[in-house]
Amino acid sequence: MTLTGLFVPLITPFDPEGAVAFDALESLARRLLTEGADGLVALGTTGEPGSLTEAERQAVIDIAARVCRERDAKLLVGANTPQALEDLRGRGEVHAALTVVPPFVRPGEAGAVAYLTQLAANSPVPLVIYHVPYRTGQTLSASALTQLGSLPNVIGVKYAAGGITEDTIALMADLPPDFAVLGGDDLFISPSLALGAHGAILASAHLATADFAALITAWRTGDLATARPLGHRLSRLSQTLFAEPNPSVIKAALHASGRIPTPAVRLPLLPASRDALAAALTW
Repeated sequence: MTLTGLFVPLITPFDPEGAVAFDALESLARRLLTEGADGLVALGTTGEPGSLTEAERQAVIDIAARVCRERDAKLLVGANTPQALEDLRGRGEVHAALTVVPPFVRPGEAGAVAYLTQLAANSPVPLVIYHVPYRTGQTLSASALTQLGSLPNVIGVKYAAGGITEDTIALMADLPPDFAVLGGDDLFISPSLALGAHGAILASAHLATADFAALITAWRTGDLATARPLGHRLSRLSQTLFAEPNPSVIKAALHASGRIPTPAVRLPLLPASRDALAAALTW
């Protein structure tokens, strides 16, 4: 069955002493599912996984897994190496790994496809390829993603190519069976859904969660009268939340609304500016 719906990539809240606020994370996870998310992502980019210790990362997965199990929701976990994937073995709550195209190395399309093919062959859980070339420096064409999507252990792609391109249209026009396209460019999620994306992985959906869920439903049911104006409105929210490096503004807005104990991020990120927070609260 093709993966569909709204997935929220969890932020990692910190307490006033700088430690992970695990109670706040659990409360946030429950609230997102209550407000309409179909699933969660643990240790995605939004969760600042590179600044967490291994013990913190495992605790984040434990909390997300427990909440998703109780709510019968799907859980994706960011895992980009053979060892990180192997660490997911035996975790029955993990529906799939969110696996980024190899960053920084820029191995070329053929090298990236070969690497991801090998990861998929050995992974104990299915992969959702995270295609985000403005972060990785490596673009994959529609044909490369289609090739990966034809593998038995690859079930989807988080598609964050930086907008709607010819490759976007080519990919959507010729998808492998049961291969899900989950929109990952928050600003462009409405046109992505209009082209046929099956759902979305959206950091912006920490706020207005029910509205983002309704947007996905509206496009998938053909309710254009709802989808078009709602998509325009939510794009303005996404613009404000990504005005500064993610997840600084999202954390500031969640703190301002009383959902997490501090707006803190860990270096190399910096806290959101007052102007960015003000814009996010008045979108």
